[in-house]
Amino acid sequence: MAGGNVSARQKMINLMYLVFIAMMAMNMSKEVLSAFGLMEAKFAESNVTTTETNEALLADLITKGDEKPEEFAIAANKAQQINTISKEFYNYIETLKVDLLKNGGYTIDPETGKLPFEAMDKTDILDEMWFTGDRLTKAGAAVMAKIEKYKSDVREVLGTDVKYKKAVERFERRFSTEKVTNKDGKKIDWLDYNYKGFPAIASFTKLTAMQNDVKVTEASMFNLFLGNTLTEAVSLKKYQAIVLAEKSAFFAGEKFQGKVVLGKYANVTPTKLVVQGQEINVANAIDSTGAATLDFNVGNIGEKKINGQFTFLEDGKPLEIPIVGNYVVVPRPKEASVAADKMNVLYRGLENPMTISFAGVPDSNVKVSAPGLRSANGQGKYIINPPSGSQNLIVSVVATLDDGTKVNSKKSFRIKNIPNPVGKIAGKSGSIKLNKRDVTTSRILADFGDFVYDLNPTVSAFDLTVLGETITVSGNRLNPAAKALINNAPRRSLVIIDNIKVRVKGVSGVEIPPAAAITVKLTN
Repeated sequence: MAGGNVSARQKMINLMYLVFIAMMAMNMSKEVLSAFGLMEAKFAESNVTTTETNEALLADLITKGDEKPEEFAIAANKAQQINTISKEFYNYIETLKVDLLKNGGYTIDPETGKLPFEAMDKTDILDEMWFTGDRLTKAGAAVMAKIEKYKSDVREVLGTDVKYKKAVERFERRFSTEKVTNKDGKKIDWLDYNYKGFPAIASFTKLTAMQNDVKVTEASMFNLFLGNTLTEAVSLKKYQAIVLAEKSAFFAGEKFQGKVVLGKYANVTPTKLVVQGQEINVANAIDSTGAATLDFNVGNIGEKKINGQFTFLEDGKPLEIPIVGNYVVVPRPKEASVAADKMNVLYRGLENPMTISFAGVPDSNVKVSAPGLRSANGQGKYIINPPSGSQNLIVSVVATLDDGTKVNSKKSFRIKNIPNPVGKIAGKSGSIKLNKRDVTTSRILADFGDFVYDLNPTVSAFDLTVLGETITVSGNRLNPAAKALINNAPRRSLVIIDNIKVRVKGVSGVEIPPAAAITVKLTN
């Protein structure tokens, strides 16, 4: 619409567009202000209705307190305190609403009884009253102090009775004044976030909504005191005390260390805790999860029982929950448990796996030493490769107990050589009978029989002798010359396969002797 020469008619059209856009913006603003006004009216109407309901509930509680004092006297007294606290805070909020109208120059229409919603668009009324820069004024600080006092007073009335735990949690959420994260990800003070820069009608509506929260809180508490289910109560009657020991068995003379917790990990502080007939200081024993830490002498060897009780306050009366558990005391170890995983011997040239442990002592507190020993993967796992020349090997173990005591233990193992392998052809060994085809097509193998280790031997060379003529063959199959010697041999000729050289992967430092010879009698 700007730029160039514009005619008088076009200027008039442009001006009309601007006026039209401004009118639309004004109408939209009025609609938003009216919406806040309607919300405020709804909250105000709800507050009137809830007040009447709450008065009836309070009257019922007072009557029940007179008729059944053992059951309702405490609840009736708490309800009257909540009523007094709520009325005081409700009226204080009303003074804030009055000040807002007065400073904004707004009045209620005497004929309709309504506020001038569409005219309440000022945003600087509470800004000037409650805020100064990034800080609160004395008036703003007083508002926050009143809210915190109301919350503190309600919590004090409910006390530590576990039946009101859920109600307190919901109350705290309803009146939370924690900092709020705005759309830019910045944390803003609660009062600033909710009231700074808002039109007067929006702030007025929020104050009425806070009054509604007060009435809802009052109704929830009254229903709870009456035993209704509007606000869920917590009961510990179905909870079970569980003993959690740090370890399942203890040495004689040690102190038991563990925890006693309630089922579901109820974060509730008891009024009293007794274990093994001794009262324990609750303030020092209970942690943030509601678990009680125990510390007492475990006694002599054998199975032991843990007896005691939690005492909580519920419905103004003590509720006792028994503690039942057990543990086992074992003697202190005098020697290590050391065993070769394969046999009670060690073999030269092999990596002999070994498991070494000390009863009741963690692996980190066990030190093991022996020639050729090294740690392996896994708790208490080791590998020993025995040195050459020795016939025995001693494994030394030193364990450090929980109290710092060191226990020494030693165990001796025999050292043996790997057994001699046996030669095989066509799955047979020793003196056998075969036809010429089986001899010429089969591989020459070596086998360690029932040896405890699974070795994979390979034949690298052998000698084949027929009718006094000997051929040396490389590998594990007959070469053409050896095959020709077999094929030309008469029936029932003897074939001797000896000097069978064997290699075994994983064996080091020792020489594998040749496999036992094979004698074959040709059947064709």
